Amino acid sequence: MTKETKDKLIKSDDEWKKELSAQAFQVTRKKGTEMAFTGEHWNNHKNGVYKCTCCGQDLFTSTTKFDSGSGWPSFFAPISEADVDTETDTTLGMKRIEVMCSRCGAHLGHVFEDGPKPTGLRYCINSVALKFDETK
Repeated sequence: MTKETKDKLIKSDDEWKKELSAQAFQVTRKKGTEMAFTGEHWNNHKNGVYKCTCCGQDLFTSTTKFDSGSGWPSFFAPISEADVDTETDTTLGMKRIEVMCSRCGAHLGHVFEDGPKPTGLRYCINSVALKFDETK
């Protein structure tokens, strides 16, 4: 059953499955990863806002997007630190920092410390975890 508080949106897997594509569900709710260079947004150069595909929360803007060569949309900062949560991920035999939507807990991707100035960070995000809202 959907539960929404001031800051959090909680739904069951069955509810998410009804709203998301199979790939979006696998990536955002089961911590999957789409293949590099296949996502809708990795090569998007339009101006706008990238939102969580699950709950619509604003996450990143085109002004912080850069071409990392990784095949996934990459950003050097979220709109606000409050928009994303992070935690240590030790799957795949390595230590990484997972990035999640702070509102609904959707898995977005990972953040690495090899990005450009001014932050030195690379938020490597799955396209399927994002909706793009173009600004005119």
